Amino acid sequence: QVHLVESGGGSVQAGGSLRLSCGAPGYTYSSNCMAWFRQVPGKEREGVAAFAAGGSTYYADSVKGRFTISTDSTLSTVSLQMNSLRPEDSAMYYCAADLEGYGGNHYISVDGRRCRFGAWGQGTQVTVSS
Repeated sequence: QVHLVESGGGSVQAGGSLRLSCGAPGYTYSSNCMAWFRQVPGKEREGVAAFAAGGSTYYADSVKGRFTISTDSTLSTVSLQMNSLRPEDSAMYYCAADLEGYGGNHYISVDGRRCRFGAWGQGTQVTVSS
């Protein structure tokens, strides 16, 4: 039903910044968790950052201190501010939400809440050059 759409990807030099945004235009919904994942060819999709209702956040160790996730009050949109980008950050970035009834097999635990992500965007490419 709900199809998330990401924007903001692009190509930057190492040390640069990008801000990714995601939402579902035309839909009215809210979630308990929203997140950003990334994936490179041949590897498993990796949870990068997540935001849970109440304000709790999760960050992968590799992005702590560099990335910041934020949402609107209803958890219907999510952004990811990415600073000090590194070549290893290059990936397809996907946003996700834990909407009821969507199922899914990707999980992130955020401050004790096990978020199950089943609503996804199509992805936005981030390329960081050295």
